[in-house]
Amino acid sequence: MFIIIALLVLGLLHGYVGFRLIEPFSLNGPYLILYWSLIIILAITPIVAMVLRFKGQENVVTDILLYIAYTTLGLFTLAFVLFLVRDLIWFLSLAFDRLMILFDGKQSLSSKVDPERRKFLLMSLNYGIVGATGVLGTLGFIQAKKLAQVFRHQITISRLPEGLDGLRIVQVSDLHVGPTIKRDYVEKVVKQVNDLKPDLIFFTGDMVDGSVEYLANDVEPLGELKSKYGKFFVTGNHEYYSGVEFWLKKVELLGMTTLMNEHRILEIAGEKIAIAGVTDLMAHQMNRSHASDPVKAVQGISQDIPILLLAHQPGTADAIQDLDIDLMVCGHTHGGQYYPFKYAVSLAHSYVSGLYTQGKTQVYVNQGTGYWGPPLRLGIPSEITLFELLSERSEPV
Repeated sequence: MFIIIALLVLGLLHGYVGFRLIEPFSLNGPYLILYWSLIIILAITPIVAMVLRFKGQENVVTDILLYIAYTTLGLFTLAFVLFLVRDLIWFLSLAFDRLMILFDGKQSLSSKVDPERRKFLLMSLNYGIVGATGVLGTLGFIQAKKLAQVFRHQITISRLPEGLDGLRIVQVSDLHVGPTIKRDYVEKVVKQVNDLKPDLIFFTGDMVDGSVEYLANDVEPLGELKSKYGKFFVTGNHEYYSGVEFWLKKVELLGMTTLMNEHRILEIAGEKIAIAGVTDLMAHQMNRSHASDPVKAVQGISQDIPILLLAHQPGTADAIQDLDIDLMVCGHTHGGQYYPFKYAVSLAHSYVSGLYTQGKTQVYVNQGTGYWGPPLRLGIPSEITLFELLSERSEPV
């Protein structure tokens, strides 16, 4: 079913852009066949490459194929939006023209336009859209490959003991090590995190897109992450696509503690704080025993101990409304990854990026330390988050 839906979406996306690109040109015969063959190949390549990878064909050739597929997909999505905006403006201008005829009885403005002039205008617009797509795609690619930006937040927690004032927590999320993100980028992330000198490190899922066997070397630098009091991990949906049981063992070897609907009580400077974590919201679809359970995760924690919850998806916030959780950190949305798709993501998720308040709980959504799919970020940089916890008696700086 997923493949059918994906093919329909990709077919509509590429078909629409293909029709709009070709409209002012007089292609026929073998040139027309070649043109549409190329469009069809670009439409199905992402699915073919993903199927090959899920079938165990993980190698350099598949990675290159996916890199090309994801890059062209990003360009086509940008072109799709630009053509859609153009057509909407065109439609509104024609509608206004028809209304003027209806009320004033004047000749249609469009009927006065010379066909050759119309063709020239369409060609000019097409060239402009292709140029704009190229520029935006290049800028998005550069931003996607840049170092992640460090977002710094001071979080006031009413139950936080004064002895824990200034506790520094670094969050990494949605690194997506795989076909287009490799060891070199992971090494840069590790250096950035270690330079922040964290007391705790939280990794909120989607570390990888691929098997342990193929990506072990690429994730190995994560074993060099350093923190004073621990490194904690929760699963994202992509761990379940990539062999979750194997990845859980690998995460342990990398020195992280995985929280599977459970918690740890840490004693720091004579004070206690609870670190809880839940599995991904969709985990039960692939492993029933991994079903997300926030109630179980915090069960048994004393009421006077502050609770920090790690989750992958912001939708987990809907399941913790009756729980006494001070701060939930998550990811999954990538902040939309690039405009204007941030607005589409906001239709699916109440919380997209940044800090929110839901009842007694503060919810933070990381924009993703890597990216997924198209190597493209526009206006929404990759993120490493640094939290500094403050008690109510402290004054934020």
